[in-house]
Amino acid sequence: MKIWVDADACPNLIKTVLFRVAQKKQLLLVLVANQFVATPPGKYIQMIRVSGGFDVADDYIVQHLTAGDLVITGDIPLAAKVIEQQAHALNPRGMTYTKQNIGEVLAMRNFMEEMRNAGQVSGGAAAMSNKDVQQFANALDRFLTAAKL
Repeated sequence: MKIWVDADACPNLIKTVLFRVAQKKQLLLVLVANQFVATPPGKYIQMIRVSGGFDVADDYIVQHLTAGDLVITGDIPLAAKVIEQQAHALNPRGMTYTKQNIGEVLAMRNFMEEMRNAGQVSGGAAAMSNKDVQQFANALDRFLTAAKL
């Protein structure tokens, strides 16, 4: 199993958690981005830089993941594609996307995008807090424990 990271928008605090877990559990961590992302040295950490463009990193992840892999992303359409590929998706705030919830989450995302486009809603998610980082770390630990890793 590999852990893939949609690294363009992944918060640095979350990447730090992932770097530690990759080394400790000896799991391959693959960060995919259209810009350089600094990574610590380590044989379990790989950085792949793709060309710029809409969804290029997302498409790379979907094309190269295998069933059972884990993808870290806040991109809900990417999470839906990951689930279609029989892989797993976890967002940086610790929410696990599943076959059971992805339809509802995607519908809410689309609704909120329509509201923003109509000027009814502004702003985005709150800044990442220590509590968010802890929730992510706990969700990742639960996933890895269930996968017996």
